[in-house]
Amino acid sequence: MHLEKRVLVTGGAGFLGSHLCENLLGQGAYVICVDNFYTGAHANIAHLRNHPRFELIRHDVCFPLYVEVDEIYNLACPASPIHYQRDPVQTTKTSVMGAINMLGLAKRVGAKIFQASTSEVYGDPVVHPQPESYWGNVNPIGPRSCYDEGKRCAETLFFDYRKQHRIRIKVVRIFNTYGPRMHPNDGRVVSTFIVQALRGEDLTVFGDGSQTRAFCYVSDQVDGFLRLMASDDDVAGPVNIGNPDEFTMLELAKEVIKLTGSKSRIIHNPLPADDPKQRKPDISLARAKLGWTPSVPLREGLRSTIAYFDEFLSREGRAQAQPLAALPGELA
Repeated sequence: MHLEKRVLVTGGAGFLGSHLCENLLGQGAYVICVDNFYTGAHANIAHLRNHPRFELIRHDVCFPLYVEVDEIYNLACPASPIHYQRDPVQTTKTSVMGAINMLGLAKRVGAKIFQASTSEVYGDPVVHPQPESYWGNVNPIGPRSCYDEGKRCAETLFFDYRKQHRIRIKVVRIFNTYGPRMHPNDGRVVSTFIVQALRGEDLTVFGDGSQTRAFCYVSDQVDGFLRLMASDDDVAGPVNIGNPDEFTMLELAKEVIKLTGSKSRIIHNPLPADDPKQRKPDISLARAKLGWTPSVPLREGLRSTIAYFDEFLSREGRAQAQPLAALPGELA
């Protein structure tokens, strides 16, 4: 008989999911990590595998799951353009069918359920910064729409389940997050710049580099998750969780080169289709309802992320010297 709180984390072997599992274990929860390892990595949860309150289930959320839990964090979905554009149909299915299956589970067992939505629901915004009341500017048939519209539909399902079935829901809109355990080849700007700099390659900036992003360190992001899940039931969301400090891509590239001591140059490539020119959260709601505000400055977060990738790349180099080595993402 399990007396501790039982928590299900879908996408638990991913970048954010693994940090969330770690924090939940630290709080004394029994954690059931679910992942199909499409983008998740065994290495991210290797240190948790022998924990007495950690359980791993290999499963695709596009299919129903039958477990007994008190809380559900639904994080399952490829989150980087390279990964979600590789199989756009499956990306949409993961967002929509995954939401339906997890909401169905929450309804059956009476669990509180959390949805990891995204700032991508705002598209290429014409309102800046973006408050939760903004409906967005999304291309429904563009190269990013499988992710953008899949997440928007998932939000609709969550709020309709709340209205129709009285499910206790929490919906967060995640803005650019970075930190250790990011996938090195996910195409996201922080991991891309760091890997390029550590390898002495040119840093590829799209367009003139004037487009802006706001970067939230992973520990701040997970703290926001936990605060939202613990909040009163009337705080359903959506709630923006992100760092409102805004940086241009050119500023980020120069900072990464400085912190790595790299000799890399900065080169410019054409801007991708539907790439947002500005992205910055309005976090007034998170401050007021959750008492949450980010605390890790960009330079400090970049230092620990660079240290992680420096170790990862040296380990990758050792693995490549062995003919039967696992893929980098599978290394324990």
